[in-house]
Amino acid sequence: QVQLVESGGGLVQAGGSLRLSCAASGSIFSIKTMGWYRQAPGKQRELVATLTSGGSPYYADSVKGRFTVSRDNAKNTVYLQMNSLRPEDTAVYYCHADIRPTGLTFSYEFWGQGTQVTVSS
Repeated sequence: QVQLVESGGGLVQAGGSLRLSCAASGSIFSIKTMGWYRQAPGKQRELVATLTSGGSPYYADSVKGRFTVSRDNAKNTVYLQMNSLRPEDTAVYYCHADIRPTGLTFSYEFWGQGTQVTVSS
């Protein structure tokens, strides 16, 4: 069974920084894309940043230049370094990964439980 476990959320003042981590565990054959989504109250979940296994990043325009996504393939872990945080970054942040479990032919989407990030003004 595969699961994603996030850590690192919290409360921070505007202009501050936080680092989120997400570790994938279980019977994993391979991982393609890993990344982060977020959902603010009353809004749809949106893509924040993703990183392919080959290291190609994608960022939402709203976080470019402020957030950095990285991963440690040996640890099956993805990170999100968030700098210059703004109140509008307040949301529940979800880890997402495309994982091929051991013994299966296809990859499937997996989600973490979510971690709250609150930025005060």
